[in-house]
Order: sequence, then C-alpha cells, then structure tokens
Amino acid sequence: MTRTTKRNLRNGLIFISPWIIGFICLQIYPIFYSLYLSTTDYSGFGLAINIGLGNFREMIRDTFVPQAIINTLIYTAMAVPLGVLVAICLALAMHQSVREVTVYRAILYLPSILPAFALVFIWILFTNPMYGLLSVLFRVLHLPFVDWVGDPNWTKPSLVILAQYGAGNAALIFLASLRSIPRDLYESADIDGAGVFRQFFHITLPLITPVILYDIVWGLSAGLQAFSQAYLMAGVSNNMVGPGNSLLFYVVYIYKTAFNYSRMGYAAALSVFLFLIAVAMALAVFFWGRSWVHYENE
Repeated sequence: MTRTTKRNLRNGLIFISPWIIGFICLQIYPIFYSLYLSTTDYSGFGLAINIGLGNFREMIRDTFVPQAIINTLIYTAMAVPLGVLVAICLALAMHQSVREVTVYRAILYLPSILPAFALVFIWILFTNPMYGLLSVLFRVLHLPFVDWVGDPNWTKPSLVILAQYGAGNAALIFLASLRSIPRDLYESADIDGAGVFRQFFHITLPLITPVILYDIVWGLSAGLQAFSQAYLMAGVSNNMVGPGNSLLFYVVYIYKTAFNYSRMGYAAALSVFLFLIAVAMALAVFFWGRSWVHYENE
C-alpha cells in the first residue's frame, strides 16, 4: 500500500473504532462468554463450576423446554407470514400517488415506534371482557365472546395481532423496493392489456422477492426471540407464563431460568440451543429461497 492508502486506512479505523469496540464488547464477547457459561453451573454469583455438557443433558429431560419451543414455533408460524402480508399491503398503500401520501406514510409508520409495554397495556384495556371497546363491539354485533388475554387458545393470536403494529419498519423497506421497480415495465404491461392484479403478480411480486426473503429471515429471528409482549401479557396472570402456560415462550423461559431461578449456566445453554435453531432455520430459508427469489442480475 502507498503512504496515502495507509494513512486513509488508519484514519478510517480511528473513526470507526467506537463501533468496533462496541461490537466486540457487546456482541462478540457475550457470544463466547455464553458458550463458556453453558458448560458451567453458575448462579450469577461466586465461581462458575465446570460441568461439561451437563446443562445440555438436562435440557433433554426438562419438560418445559419442548413446551416453550412449541409455543414459540406456533407464534412464529402465525406471525411471520401475516407480518409479510401486512408489510406489503402497507407499502402498497404508501406507494399510491396521492397528494397527502406523506401524511399517510407517517400515520402508518408511527405505531411501529410505540414502546412494547404501551401496546400491551392498551391491548389489555381494549380487549377487557367487561368494558373493553373490542368486547363491546363483539356484543353489539352479536359475535361470540373471546377472552383475548385469559383464554390460552387466543393468547398467541393476540400477540400476533400486536406484532403487526411494528409492520411499519418492514413496510418502509418494501416501499423502497417498490420505488426501485422501473416504470417502463408497468407501461409495457398496460399496453399489452395487463390489469392491476396481473401486474402485481407478474411484475411487482417477483421483483420484491429479495425483500420478502429478508423480511422472512428477520421475522423468524424476531419470532424466535419474542419476549417483551409475551412477558408483559403473562404478567396479567400471577404465574408469569400465561393461562395454561400458553405464553411460556422460549426466551421467557430463559429469562425465568436466569433471573428467577438464578441458573445462569443453564440459561446460557438454552440460549446456545436457540442460537443453533435460529441458524438452522435461516439456512433452510435461504436454501428454500433459491427456488423463488429473483434478483435483478438474473
């Protein structure tokens, strides 16, 4: 390298050094420290006792682990497809050529920045069986009564609905993808007599498949790590896992194991197992995406 190149490299490393230090301290180090803790018996205080694979063998016998995994996978299977659909619909609404579209974009995006605890408590009030607006509306329309928070069959759909309030973030990414599609394609389709739906399924949808793939992977990661809404909604009941353990999500169980039971080593082993599941599912989605994702250079 020339002297100028070396100087530019040095200056660049100096400027990004805060990010590098933060990435190493807050990302890389916790990962390796969790791997170490997963092989120990550690309560969070005192010395960690090395027990090898003892924590992982205990996971096989732990009856709460399968239940937590099933709850998490059911929630993820419902939330991810619906989240992609809602984000695409919001992006299409944001993409309309109307004068007030910037105002509509802000309105559609605002719910995604609301704190999780605020959304949960608003939802609890909204669905209250006695005076909640949704319950009153169901009674006026003579619809069957639904206990959205107290019925174990409806707690996960409640969380899925809550998750859609954050669809504005993904909608902005879809909007950027929609705006990058050449208008010439739609003009040619109009000349050929293609309607709105044919244009969407033959032009729009294939060209935004890379963003759909990204949103699916991101949604899987978020679904497997779902914690805040489930923990807060379960807090309405006294057992902190929801009615019938329906809100015992995997990360909720990790939290309870680490901080309620003071078993940091076992919680780290649970975290490592979650990491492996997330990597396996992401690789499976990328492999599946080869058959339907279309890139511009193809």
